[in-house]
Amino acid sequence: MNLTTTELAFAYTPEREILSCVSLSLEMGQVMFILGANGTGKTTLLECMSGLRSPLRGSVTVDGRDMHQLAVRTRAQNIGLVPQMHEPVFEFTVAQAVLMGRAPHLGLFGRPSKQDHQVVGQAIESVGIHHLALRPYTKISGGERQLALIARGLAQGARCLLMDEPVAHLDPHHQHDVLSVVRQLADDGFSFAITSHLPNHALLYGDWVAFLTDREARVQGVPGTTITEQSLRTAYSMEFEIVEGSSGSRAVLPRLHRKSNPTTW
Repeated sequence: MNLTTTELAFAYTPEREILSCVSLSLEMGQVMFILGANGTGKTTLLECMSGLRSPLRGSVTVDGRDMHQLAVRTRAQNIGLVPQMHEPVFEFTVAQAVLMGRAPHLGLFGRPSKQDHQVVGQAIESVGIHHLALRPYTKISGGERQLALIARGLAQGARCLLMDEPVAHLDPHHQHDVLSVVRQLADDGFSFAITSHLPNHALLYGDWVAFLTDREARVQGVPGTTITEQSLRTAYSMEFEIVEGSSGSRAVLPRLHRKSNPTTW
């Protein structure tokens, strides 16, 4: 499935556009990281890409079809939006939380069938949290909750998942757990657009990166060649350096200006 934005513009108020001319194309099996400073419209962009918000100008298309010409149920069966924070009101089990992803496939008063429960079981198994299925969703860790939300998107039938800073509050171990699952699913043909403040994750797990600056996505491409000291400086208004390890992997670090003669204690 291909999800494309063409010269997308959006504004909450007429006099101030959040996005002006954003053109992106998310391909099947691709992990795209969307980087940019706070307030550049990354979350808004995902909401437009999901169909939750209508663009002021431009378009969002799914396999060439205009997003807003599709029935809401059809959109939900193809595209899942995973929010940054999700706090349920009730103590659903993990399996029940994932089962909610089947809603687009049920009638108004429909009840989940045996097949729906099988789909849920497969989704939970695919992200490696089958041992948590009967645990309260509110009592699992943040990383486990993100995996449950991915499973819910899979149970929804979505081949494309839009994730808003999914690892922002997780320790490195759980960040790796979540993004490794994303990478494995992408290798199986699922597509992901992920907003992030962590360029290193784009280098490690991504196929494509887009920098959202000045309301546009002017700089985008393969992470290894697109994440440069200059592109980072433009996006975040500070200096960075890119270092390379003995294995050839690269990492982004803030550039520190140390005193040449440090004080001796």
